[in-house]
Amino acid sequence: MSTTERAPVLRGRRSERETLDELLTSLRAGRSQVLVLSGEAGIGKTALLEYLVSRAAECRVARATGAEFEMELAYAGLHQLCAPFLNRLDRLPAPQRDALGTAFGLHDGNAPDRFLVGLAVLSLLSDVAQDKPLICLVDDAQWLDRASADTLAFVARRLLAESVALVFACRTPGVDEAFRQLPTMVVGGLGQADSRALLQAALAGPLEAGVLDRIVAEAHGNPLALLELPRGRTPAQLAFGLGLHTPIPLAGHLEQGFVTRLQALPAETRRLLLVAALEPVGDVTALRRTAERLGIPPSAAVPAEQAGLIEFGVSARFRHPLVRSAAWRSADVRDLVAVHRALAEATELSPDRRAWHRAEATSEPDEEAAAELERSADRARARGGFAAAAAFLERAAGLSPDPARRAVRVLSAAQAKLQAGEFNPALQLLATAEAGPIDDLGRARIDMLRARIAYASRRGSEAPALLLAAARRLEPLDIERARVTYLEVVAAALYMGRFSVPDLMEVAASVPRTTPDHSRKRDILLAGLTSLITDGHAVALPTVRRALQAYSTEDVSIAESLESLSVTSVLAADVWDDDGFRVLSGRYVQTARDAGALGELLRAITIQVIAHALAGELEAATALVDEAKIVMDTVAGDRPARPMYAEMVLASWQGREQEARRLIDASLSDVVANGEGTGVSVAQWAAAALFNGLGRYEEAMAAARQASAYLHELAASKWGLAELIESATRSGATDVADEALHRLSEMTGAVGTEWALGIEARSRALLAEGETAERLYREAIERLGRTQQRAEYARARLLYGEWLRREGRRLDAREQLRAAYDLFTAMGAQAFGERARQELHATGETAQKRTIETRSRLTPQEAQIARLAARHLTNSEIGAQLFISARTVEWHMRKVFTKLGISSRRELPDALPDAA
Repeated sequence: MSTTERAPVLRGRRSERETLDELLTSLRAGRSQVLVLSGEAGIGKTALLEYLVSRAAECRVARATGAEFEMELAYAGLHQLCAPFLNRLDRLPAPQRDALGTAFGLHDGNAPDRFLVGLAVLSLLSDVAQDKPLICLVDDAQWLDRASADTLAFVARRLLAESVALVFACRTPGVDEAFRQLPTMVVGGLGQADSRALLQAALAGPLEAGVLDRIVAEAHGNPLALLELPRGRTPAQLAFGLGLHTPIPLAGHLEQGFVTRLQALPAETRRLLLVAALEPVGDVTALRRTAERLGIPPSAAVPAEQAGLIEFGVSARFRHPLVRSAAWRSADVRDLVAVHRALAEATELSPDRRAWHRAEATSEPDEEAAAELERSADRARARGGFAAAAAFLERAAGLSPDPARRAVRVLSAAQAKLQAGEFNPALQLLATAEAGPIDDLGRARIDMLRARIAYASRRGSEAPALLLAAARRLEPLDIERARVTYLEVVAAALYMGRFSVPDLMEVAASVPRTTPDHSRKRDILLAGLTSLITDGHAVALPTVRRALQAYSTEDVSIAESLESLSVTSVLAADVWDDDGFRVLSGRYVQTARDAGALGELLRAITIQVIAHALAGELEAATALVDEAKIVMDTVAGDRPARPMYAEMVLASWQGREQEARRLIDASLSDVVANGEGTGVSVAQWAAAALFNGLGRYEEAMAAARQASAYLHELAASKWGLAELIESATRSGATDVADEALHRLSEMTGAVGTEWALGIEARSRALLAEGETAERLYREAIERLGRTQQRAEYARARLLYGEWLRREGRRLDAREQLRAAYDLFTAMGAQAFGERARQELHATGETAQKRTIETRSRLTPQEAQIARLAARHLTNSEIGAQLFISARTVEWHMRKVFTKLGISSRRELPDALPDAA
């Protein structure tokens, strides 16, 4: 649309122009802005983008345009936007720099996590905007490749104080789901008066009023329609209103109008426009080389430019995306093949574009073209572009002359679809692969992929049986891969616990018993887990400890760490390994953070929150829960978030009954619906701890019975036994407590750690009398005092104090109860603290009721940032951990300083004594 045509369009856009002017005002004030312009084709979205640019002379502008032909190239749109700034990559933190460099194919590396790529883009744009405000314009965003759309939506949700504006123009219908929850301005049609003014400005002469009114009515205020509907019609047709009836949708009618205009051009000009349509970056050098190969002279561009269909400058720009679409869709098949072949030959710097053009130029099976596409799929997968990899592989399969190779490529495409989260298309591809000539190894892969799809899509009950079948099929073919799959099935069955089909015993019994290769950590872990399930703690303990030692002290790759640390950290807790639990859960959190693996980070945080809760470090647990909320918001985007198990555990140990019960109920509904047995035991253990703290022992006993009902569920089921013994003795159900103690002591006695024996001694004391009870309480306090489990130690002192008071030894009771009360209040365990205070009051000593200190002046994110800053993390390090930019951290820090009345970071430890 020319400047002359654009002026009447914009005169009719007062409210839209005001919105864009307000966006610029906020941007100049240092506040980031996000806006999606949505509307039908030709409605004026691009004109509004140009208006924004015209008003932003003091801003830097970056552009990208989505293209239908590049939707299969991972990060193609994002690369367009970021290309001018890639000389700044060295200024990013190393993990972000490496992730973005790998995503853009600048160097080799492991497939980067998409959230780490998003954080890298956020940091890059923030860094650019430090010089002057940055406006990023993305036109035709409905045609962005999947990876680019998701990354830019992530960045849009995380922008706050970066002086960056992200403005997307999306055609409706078709707005990408990634952008649907972003601030949106619907661009509607022009009013009657503005429509008439635009139409009259485009006409060469006067038009009969009735015909003019009909054109205005049929255009529905669409500026492009008003300009294009009269074109290509003779004065007689316009005078009498002939040829104006529109039986097809407006966008289709407009495209057909462009087709008509294209058909009037010389053949060599139409071919040049087809080259430009199929080279979506608009690289004039590539266009020139391709045109030369096709024998198209430079003069062929002149008729197209004179017709106002395209501009050839620094880059080639079509008047409207519908022109590109018309050039492509109306082309002769022979021209399409010839142009694709010429583009493949002329493309030098992008092997993936070259492979795609070559494939489009090939109609018969061609192994060389298929192999080139397969290499492109490998590159896409290495960049984290799994959807693109799947597209390359599907096309490669279609070009494969050998049926066996075709089936293997379809199978690989299914795996890429799974990695992209497209479960139903993956299943369809698996069915296609299964129908082909595939060998036993391929059929084992099919079983394995079906299992992983079932697990990932929350049809988890199918997963263990499918994985088990895959492992058995793999065993005679690839023993190493078989053992990895056996470990996967055991881990899945452990996670599903009481809901696993087949059950855990059957799964473990199916794993071949071999002497583990001690040079392979996975083999040791598999042997330890299966022995724990089938033989119990006493037999399994030596192998389990070797596995925990290996994962705690030896170098482990990021990929293997993310696969194994979830199981090993919980396994350490299951065998009451105090140090192992702390080390492995901490390593799990740090590895997930460093890798930007947010799904894993949520699981890791939940495990570490439990470790902190048992250690009485509820302030540290609070910081992690705040981080988890940020991660959950980032991961969920516009999707409903699952309940926060970490928040549930924290609320239970803090004794916040109303909130804890709400979270427990939500978590139980979620884990039962998804067949996660371990989640049931964690939720019921948290409920039992909550009710024991509140002194509501019958409710605690009911929850503890559920928590400990299935002892193969790691860790929480055993802790549930200790909660059951306490609640049952207080409820007078000594037979229940006796039976629970028998089950507990079989395990704690075999393990023999201070943590295990301390819990056993405390539990035995509850059922003992006289000197035996006192000796056991003292033993529990002594043993737990040598561990990091401060909450369990405080509970031992509370129980001992309660026993002493009932024995009539008030002075001795006060010493224990006062110590317990001080410990609980310092931790922030309100319910247990109040229980200790009431017991202390019953001895005749008055303890002032304390409320747990909160920093309500700070928002959760401000408090989290303040804690990290007090630990001497830089703004970049804080931003990397919380998935925000360093500029946003700086903005929050100014608010923290104001609210806390301090002027430097050195004062934070005193203002936040828990943070150091």
